[in-house]
Amino acid sequence: MANLRQTPLTCSGHTRPVVHLDFSGITESGYFLISACKDGKPMLRQGDTGDWVGTFEGHKGAVWGVALNKEATRAASGAADFTGKVWDAITGEELHSFQHNHIVKSVNFSKDSHKLVTGSNEKLVKIFDLNKPDANPAVFSGHTSGIRHALFFRDDAQLVSCADDKTLRVWDRASGKEVQKIDFSSIPNSLEVSRDGTVITVSHGNIVTFLDSLSLNMIREYPLPTTVNSASLHPDKSIFVAGGDDFKMYKFDYTTGTEIESFKGHFGPVHCVRFSPDGELYASGSEDGTLRLWQTTVGKTYGLWKCIDTQQLNHEPLSPPKEVPAS
Repeated sequence: MANLRQTPLTCSGHTRPVVHLDFSGITESGYFLISACKDGKPMLRQGDTGDWVGTFEGHKGAVWGVALNKEATRAASGAADFTGKVWDAITGEELHSFQHNHIVKSVNFSKDSHKLVTGSNEKLVKIFDLNKPDANPAVFSGHTSGIRHALFFRDDAQLVSCADDKTLRVWDRASGKEVQKIDFSSIPNSLEVSRDGTVITVSHGNIVTFLDSLSLNMIREYPLPTTVNSASLHPDKSIFVAGGDDFKMYKFDYTTGTEIESFKGHFGPVHCVRFSPDGELYASGSEDGTLRLWQTTVGKTYGLWKCIDTQQLNHEPLSPPKEVPAS
C-alpha cells in the first residue's frame, strides 16, 4: 500500500465557502452527509459516495451550522437570517423555523430527535421542543460572546458548548445551570464528542486538545504547524484528522501524536472535518466551496474507490443534478 496515494472524491455544487458538516448514523440506506455553506443552501449527500441527494431551500443568509439525526430522517440548519430550521430529510420540507435575535451558528439534535439545541451570537444556548414548537425554549446563559458550537451531552442530560469567549462550558438541563467550565488561551474553533461519548475533541489556535468527557481533564493535546479550524477523532480512537489555514489535511496517531500524513487537497483553508460513522472515510469542507471525501485506509475498495496496487481512479468532481427546490 506504500505506493498508493490519497485520491479524494470532490463534491461540488456549493457556490461559497463550506463551513460545517455532519454525518448521520448508519441506516438501512447507508449513511448521509449534510453541509453548511455561506451560499445559504445546505446540501444532503450520500455519505460514502458524495452523490447529491437534495438541497434545502428556505434560508435567506449564510448557513453556519448543520446537523442530521441518527436515522437521517431529520436535518437542521442555523443561519445568518437569525433562524434555526428543522427539515424533513426525506422530502426536503421545512418543518419548523425558530426565530432568534442574532446569527445562529450551531444546531444539534437530541438522541430521540425530539429536541433541538441551538447556539447563537445572542450568547445563549437554547433548547426547542420539536413536539411543542410554539413553546418557549429553555435558555442557558453565561457565555459572554457568541456561541460557536452547542451539543447534547452525557446521554442528553447535559449540554456542552464553546464560544468566542474562549471557554467550554457544560450545562445541566434540569437545573439550567452551568456545572463545568474550561478556559482556553484562544477561541475554540471546533467541538466534537466521540461517538461513544467518552472523549471531547477541541481545536483552538494551533492545538488539538482531547478531554475526558466526565472530568473534563485533558487526556492529551498536540500542536500543529498551522491554525487548526477543525479536528475529528476516529470512532476507534486510533487516529485523528485535522485541517486549517494552510490548506492541508493532517492525519495523526492519537496515542503518540505522530504525524502519519499531510497533503494539500483543497484550494483554500479547511473549515471543517469529520469522520464517517463507520470510520472508513472522513469529509472536509473548505473556503474553496467544495467538500472532499478521503479514505481512512488508502487503497481499500470502498464506496467509489476501487484501487488496485498502483492504479488510481481519477474521479471527476461530483456535480449535483438540476436542483429542484426542496420546499
